[in-house]
Amino acid sequence: MTDCCGSSVADANPPKNYRCPVNGKHYGVVGIKTILHHLAEPWKRPLDSAAYYFCSDPDCAVVYFGQDDSIIEKSELRTPVGIKETSPDRMLCYCFDVSYHAATQNSVTIDFVKDKTRQALCSCETRNPSGRCCLKDFPKQ
Repeated sequence: MTDCCGSSVADANPPKNYRCPVNGKHYGVVGIKTILHHLAEPWKRPLDSAAYYFCSDPDCAVVYFGQDDSIIEKSELRTPVGIKETSPDRMLCYCFDVSYHAATQNSVTIDFVKDKTRQALCSCETRNPSGRCCLKDFPKQ
């Protein structure tokens, strides 16, 4: 269930992982559609790289980066990136607006998200800044 909604990228065969130009670690590919839905002003930011990647390191200001070493930082997004935040109100599930706090307080919340994900009623590709299913980010029950 880690890829419940699919993904699309400009290059049909980009490397699945690429090195973040800031922290040097490797991260997975993310679709341009995802990035466009999270940029504060997408019309001001041409996305020219063959492929883009999502940096999940909470200590790195970079959220997206391209194969050309272009970077998009948290400050350029309209969406707070939950995995890069520490607040208990940080978002875990963007499709159903479930915060970390809500997920840890009530197991029914997690069951709801799992059920709707199984039914393919999620929109992770566009709603989640990572472009991936959020279930792996939920606290273990």
